[in-house]
Amino acid sequence: MKLINKSMLTVVITLSTASVYYAQQVQDTVDTRSKDIEAVVLTGVADIAKDRKTPVAVSTIKEAQIVERLGNQEFPEILNTTPSVYATKSGGGFGDSKIGIRGFDQINIAVMVNGMPVNDMENGAVYWSNWAGLSDVTSALQVQRGLGASKLAIASVGGTINVLTRAADKKQGGIVTFGLGNDGYYKGSFAYNTGKSAKGWSSSFLMSRTAGNTYADGTNFEGYNYYFALGFQPNKKHDFQFTITGAPQWHNQRSYQIKISDLLKYSSNDKPNRRYNADWGYLNGEEFSNRANYYHKPVMSLNWDWKMSDNSKLSTVGYASFGRGAGTGDLGSVGGKRLSNFARTSAGLLDFDAIYAANQASNPDAGQLIRRASVNSHNWFGLISNFNHKINENLNFSVGIDTRYYKGYHYQVVSDLIGASAYKDTANKNIPANYVSAVYAPKPTWNPFGGKTEPMNERIGYSNDGEVLWYGGFGQVEYSNDNLSVFVQGAVSNQAFQRIDSFIKDGTVLTNGTLYTKTGFKDIIGYNVKAGANYNINEQHNVFANLGYYSKQPFFNAVYPNNQNLINPYLTNEKIFGIEAGYGFRSSFFNANINLYRTSWADRFQRRSETVNGVRGYSNITGITEIHQGIEVDMNAKINDIVALTGMFSLGDWKYDGNAQGNLFNDNNEPMDSNGNTVASAATSTLYLDKVKVGNYAQTTAALGVDLTPFKNFKFNAQYRYNANLYANLNVLNFATPEAGAAGALKLPSFGLVDLGASYVIPAGGKRYFTIRGNVYNLFDTYYIQESYTNIHQGTTNATGTLYDGIDVANEVFFGFGTTWSASVSFNF
Repeated sequence: MKLINKSMLTVVITLSTASVYYAQQVQDTVDTRSKDIEAVVLTGVADIAKDRKTPVAVSTIKEAQIVERLGNQEFPEILNTTPSVYATKSGGGFGDSKIGIRGFDQINIAVMVNGMPVNDMENGAVYWSNWAGLSDVTSALQVQRGLGASKLAIASVGGTINVLTRAADKKQGGIVTFGLGNDGYYKGSFAYNTGKSAKGWSSSFLMSRTAGNTYADGTNFEGYNYYFALGFQPNKKHDFQFTITGAPQWHNQRSYQIKISDLLKYSSNDKPNRRYNADWGYLNGEEFSNRANYYHKPVMSLNWDWKMSDNSKLSTVGYASFGRGAGTGDLGSVGGKRLSNFARTSAGLLDFDAIYAANQASNPDAGQLIRRASVNSHNWFGLISNFNHKINENLNFSVGIDTRYYKGYHYQVVSDLIGASAYKDTANKNIPANYVSAVYAPKPTWNPFGGKTEPMNERIGYSNDGEVLWYGGFGQVEYSNDNLSVFVQGAVSNQAFQRIDSFIKDGTVLTNGTLYTKTGFKDIIGYNVKAGANYNINEQHNVFANLGYYSKQPFFNAVYPNNQNLINPYLTNEKIFGIEAGYGFRSSFFNANINLYRTSWADRFQRRSETVNGVRGYSNITGITEIHQGIEVDMNAKINDIVALTGMFSLGDWKYDGNAQGNLFNDNNEPMDSNGNTVASAATSTLYLDKVKVGNYAQTTAALGVDLTPFKNFKFNAQYRYNANLYANLNVLNFATPEAGAAGALKLPSFGLVDLGASYVIPAGGKRYFTIRGNVYNLFDTYYIQESYTNIHQGTTNATGTLYDGIDVANEVFFGFGTTWSASVSFNF
């Protein structure tokens, strides 16, 4: 298969949308070979796997494929045709997607942008809405499954997603793009590159706006993306790159899975209403969502590559992020009624006019039902430096440091009073009764440096800060010759956690300890060791193997498990051991890979959102052990200059090993029982999980794609993907008895989807041209359940006996979208 050359891949995605077709008619597919993406690596801190050298399971997606196929899909969905990956839109709100690799969710997948970690330092989360513009500036995307090739002490339990952008060395030029899609989707963007001057300066700029509604009802959104890069290469020894990118956005959400019975109830036919959203309604004649998200997380970095000698190189990146934003929801009650107690309209919508009237008839002292915004802002600073020295032609080593500081700000404010005059808050023990009338609309700030946080007397519900100090070191020794490459790597890090609670009184005495405003830092040491080898048998065949062990620090919410300033007395590191082996075949027209893997994960802590009889809260689950093992196959073939094929298959066996413990809390951090009632103390119950299948991600996946170039400047692609052995999510309430454990996780129906796309390039003289592109997703409008929150089997508690596609309609699920489409036209100049 013919590969795109290095110079082409150094162009920012938006400046190369059409040139891939016009300049070179190639079939650009998911390709396991990665030697050509080395040119787009911003600095030496990014650990990119090299084909037939780095002994890890890897898939590389080039920028042309992202441009061709992403359209109005979510960024992680581009990975759905790679082995052991299951990405969904989740509730379907803009940027609310999620991804799993080998059955591990994204909080345990390391997401790196140009070698910088972006997983939240408190809980490991990746909020894709914060990175909604990332696809606009991606030059290449590499997924390393398993423990991966990164030298950092990162949480790559399931894998590592490396997103690569590049600022310097772009040719002068620009592009204007306009796109449309289903349900009022619109996107416009403009980008321009100055080119590199004789003195070594270069710059790049991009600005875009996206707006509309997703497939689900009540999910309006508006998002922007900006990107600026400045490069300076004064000589061959030094290369400097400064980048800043951000994506301020707001979007209404569909936050919680919905009973199949309700999807049938609020449908105009005998099929579930896949668009139904239970989180919105009308207020005074205008759309009003109970669940909205708004955020702006700009990231700025300064990279310096210093070629100290022919054998030595120092790569350093300093970065900062100032995230500001929140997610909204209901808070309080009026007339003794919570939001879930108000009757819905005949269309199943929330009746905000009735809530408005009830608030008008009440007063703050009697109780009010409002919309609150739960703020989750942060300041984040980091520095990574990697020194690499080549001892001789075959042996080299790397050593480096990874330092980070993170402070998160967590509190609630009033987002809408819904007719109330004020909200009376008694959560702040330093203010006996705080009447709050200040309202904050769910819109993001444009300040790239974050700006001030809301004053203390306008905060409600809770107010606490989380601080994380991270400092670590890493080292690697690598030996390679024409046939053999071997590496041994190790990393150690100290994470120090401190919780600061502004709503408590210093020295508060509880039955289980004394609370202080500041906890002091709790230091936890973690480490990992990895080793691997690749052997090239000849030019066509290679084999590899790797193994690794992680002693992984728990997340912040495990250190302070009940949102209190009390340290978990049973704190322990999570323990991960992984091993895998693979075989690769390469030829001029056909490439293939086969991988076998096994990962064990012990002493895991998990916090999950829960809804119990309409009461929203969370659960803490401790002592989880999981075993993930499986086989993966991927291949691609260039039949001739017209036809190219891609395919993959993965079969996993992911299950729990032994039982675990769990308890429940409501949104106010009060212990509750299995009926949603507030109780004096949290009762810890056994979760009977032994041999239960891990849910939320399809354990069997397959895909087959064809790319056609029947004549010059025209390209057509079709993709079929299949998902099976998909099980419902882990839920504390569903595994509380041995009988429930024996019944196991609910198995969801398998499904297959077909996507199509086509593009045509129209020359406009010189280097100017237009590109027209169109995509259709889920061509045959297939109905499928993409995830289930509950595990209700026939004949068990809460079962109704009524089935849809073999699944009890009492189950709470998200259906995937029906047929959607996108189209765009671009002009390169």
